[in-house]
Amino acid sequence: MSDKLRLTKTYLARNCVTMVFIFALSVSTLTISSLIIGTLTIGAAHAQNNNDEQVLLTTKQRHVIDSFTTFNGHTLKQVNIGWESYGNLNQDKSNVILITHYFTGNSHAAGKYHPDDKASGYWDSIIGPGKAIDTNTYFVISVDTLANISAHDPNVITTGPASINPDTGKPYGLSFPVVTIRDFVNVQKSVLEELGITKLHAVVGASMGSMQAIEWASAYPEWVDNVISVIGSVHSDAWTTTALEQWAIPIKLDPLWQQGQYAQDAPPIEGLTAALMFITQIALHPDYFNQVGQTLDHQALQHAPLHDILADHNITQWLYTRAKSRASLMDANHLLYLVRACQLFLTGQGASLEAGLAKINANVLLIPADNDLLLMPYHARNAYTQLRTNAATKAASKASAPKIAYASLQGPYGHLNGVLGISQHSTIIADFLQQ
Repeated sequence: MSDKLRLTKTYLARNCVTMVFIFALSVSTLTISSLIIGTLTIGAAHAQNNNDEQVLLTTKQRHVIDSFTTFNGHTLKQVNIGWESYGNLNQDKSNVILITHYFTGNSHAAGKYHPDDKASGYWDSIIGPGKAIDTNTYFVISVDTLANISAHDPNVITTGPASINPDTGKPYGLSFPVVTIRDFVNVQKSVLEELGITKLHAVVGASMGSMQAIEWASAYPEWVDNVISVIGSVHSDAWTTTALEQWAIPIKLDPLWQQGQYAQDAPPIEGLTAALMFITQIALHPDYFNQVGQTLDHQALQHAPLHDILADHNITQWLYTRAKSRASLMDANHLLYLVRACQLFLTGQGASLEAGLAKINANVLLIPADNDLLLMPYHARNAYTQLRTNAATKAASKASAPKIAYASLQGPYGHLNGVLGISQHSTIIADFLQQ
């Protein structure tokens, strides 16, 4: 995997400088890949694939923060974070679009690390030359979060519980401070400021990434002109908080978890695998699962589980196998910290949701999935109603009122329609960004 982090000079354009909630799943010819990230290119880097189509190339960059203060007041030393980018930064640095990633994703939003890579970044269908988020026009950048779940993936750079505490020389474990969506935003802000960027044409994110996009507009309204929130929410309500806790429980019940102090060579892999099974199922939809069941010839009265309580139905074994295949690159404690960050989310991170939403001056496009079982469409509908009310109030006071828009996704994948089916709204996204 490490060779994917190197772009040879053969594929780099002259004077080119490259910078920049969901799970890997494949069935027969369909691959639902864990989202990988793109490239910030000043002087775009492209290559030709075997079909003479342009391939957008990127590489992972490292950003270091010597001292970072979390939202809850703790200090972290030597924070290392990865980022990628695509497209050219214009002279006044006004064409920047930040992509904020989902729960099991990372900054690989589009493109490839090498022309021969099998998979492109997760939103490659809408990010690139001539696409909805046009890298001929925009400079697109994405950043790995703190406590990124794929802590052991060589293509991810993150700081979290599995990282070495510089004060002790040992992994942080549960001594790592609780982090929030605001902390993810502030790390991204540090990356941007190092590049001399002080304005965002748009922030666009799916699932946990949508929370970051909305938080950007509330926390730093002077920075953000437009927000696109895909399969998202503006706060974690009681239902969502409880649903997220189900992802944490299997890890805490695994005997190898050891209150978060597990050895790196003996992690709670079965608890993590079970958590990933829960995440995968709720991120999809019964229609999709039943299609898989038909492929596997699922029958309720299968012979093995009928005669052996320890035997599994083939559909549950299918899910387990796919979850287990990804668990080795992920970290159980990191998953717990991401769960808590999502559970703590409240737009504006202040006294109330209403106050947080009232700070938003950006135009907002909300894109839920009609059959989402994770962040159900009522989240987007409620946000749309409140944001429209706020915009009308501003218009009545003769203040500049933002535009608030709503467009639903359809498809068989439930929550994952926001990744796999996003291109159905390519025109809507492109028009919104050009307004």
